[in-house]
Amino acid sequence: MVPSFVLWIAAGVVLFWCVGAHNRLVRLRSAARQAFGLLDARLLAQVALLQSCLPASMNASLLTQPGELLDEVALLWVSLRSAAAQFAASLAAARAHPLEARAVAALVAASGVLDASWRRMQLAAQEPTGVLLPVTAQDQWEQAALHARAAGDTFNLAVTRYNAAIAQFPTLLLARAFGFKAARPW
Repeated sequence: MVPSFVLWIAAGVVLFWCVGAHNRLVRLRSAARQAFGLLDARLLAQVALLQSCLPASMNASLLTQPGELLDEVALLWVSLRSAAAQFAASLAAARAHPLEARAVAALVAASGVLDASWRRMQLAAQEPTGVLLPVTAQDQWEQAALHARAAGDTFNLAVTRYNAAIAQFPTLLLARAFGFKAARPW
């Protein structure tokens, strides 16, 4: 009778531990998703800023005017608009699956392309016959990038906590059983 009683107590302890560990993983995953929501809002602000900087003739199409030859300046604008479109598409995919490693990796890559395109635009704006950027665009871009980095740090911290929790033994076994997978930081 005593061994049966001890077995039932042990089974109860294991069951309650499993429920608690599962709830902890769910909370950590939810915190990481919420942190991505803030990052998403900051990155959307950057996309909106870029779209507001585009010349009016570029809002309808990738070319400045149908049939018009593209000069260096127009190519820079096309490059920036294309990078912003790629970034927005990657952001939408990551928004649907914020903890999926491939989606976040694609977003990070698109962010790098967008930053490089913006830097090329800035360099061209400094030349005497360069691109005309709005006067406050650089300050707004820096401010938006600063906010995005802060939101990215928050997301990275949440992802690190989540990944650490699913990598701990014996929670690792429970995480595998319930399909919790490691996330990729920003």
